[in-house]
Amino acid sequence: MKGFLAFLLAVDIIVALADAYCFTKMRQPGESDEGCVLEGKLYPFGEIPRTESCYRCSCSRDAMRCCTLFHTPVNYNKEKCKIVFNKESCDYDVVQKDDPTKTCFVYARVG
Repeated sequence: MKGFLAFLLAVDIIVALADAYCFTKMRQPGESDEGCVLEGKLYPFGEIPRTESCYRCSCSRDAMRCCTLFHTPVNYNKEKCKIVFNKESCDYDVVQKDDPTKTCFVYARVG
């Protein structure tokens, strides 16, 4: 029974860490009637699978709701490694400071 409870706790922690960062941007009077504006770019109404800034969004006449497609590394060897955002993969790469061709192990990420 204790093993099962430990398993459930571990699953809860993993699910909590997997949540993406989300935000809502309310449409302002005078904004375009053709869609939503995010970081100076007009996106059409409906679902946007990936913006230029690596967000998944939903654009309606009332608001734009977006969530990140990436998770930020928070637990890694900060003395030997650094994080670099990879815009093509919409994720952070954690690489060695003295040799960026080598990756570092990441223990935890948050969204």
